[in-house]
Amino acid sequence: MLEARNISFAWGDAPLLDDVTFSVAPGEVAALVGANGAGKTTLMKILAGVILPSSGTVLADGIDTFENPLRYHRQMGYLSERCPAEPDMSVRQYLTYRARLKGEMTKKIRHRVQEAISLCGLGQQADGRVGLLSFGQRKRVALADALLLRPRFLLLDDLLAGLDAVTRASLGRILASVAMFAAVVVSGHELDELEAYAGKFLVLKDGRMLGAKTAAGVRTLIMPTVEKRGGSGTK
Repeated sequence: MLEARNISFAWGDAPLLDDVTFSVAPGEVAALVGANGAGKTTLMKILAGVILPSSGTVLADGIDTFENPLRYHRQMGYLSERCPAEPDMSVRQYLTYRARLKGEMTKKIRHRVQEAISLCGLGQQADGRVGLLSFGQRKRVALADALLLRPRFLLLDDLLAGLDAVTRASLGRILASVAMFAAVVVSGHELDELEAYAGKFLVLKDGRMLGAKTAAGVRTLIMPTVEKRGGSGTK
């Protein structure tokens, strides 16, 4: 179980998150939605341990992730909105490097890398340079990186942004299979696609959590233009 308890965050005198509380169980996909500026990316970075909250805590199976960061990071997969990757490495080389960096046992690395490549549909690109891939393929590489160690907690920031409809649908199918072994939080604006695989919606508005709603309920709580806004933007 991944739990956020009373998370608040301020940048200087500007409050960005205010007393955010929610939980996501293993086998569950929760979509984190809200208009640009609602605080989605800030919250995802806190869940991933990239930044610390002003107050509150994140628990993974009851363990405080800020007090036990190494244990948490070993069980957590994170795809940031920027999807960084080393352009001069092949996909296989990059994922092998990342598996080693994450502390995987040497005898398991080859299997982990091949499993992630297969799951993310990167078989034909496995030995090609990352820098020569399309944007959608690079996002698949970043997702494969997040999935390398079969994480129990998976955080995907703006997974579908900037992708065509076919690629979005394909990534949605990948998430459906991943949710069998992980608690998944995926942020985004694309309510129609998110509705296809998210079991609940976590709605952020002006830094506050409004609750877990259906997609139909979400549309009454946030700006009606949210579905039309693609790309990264300020979240």
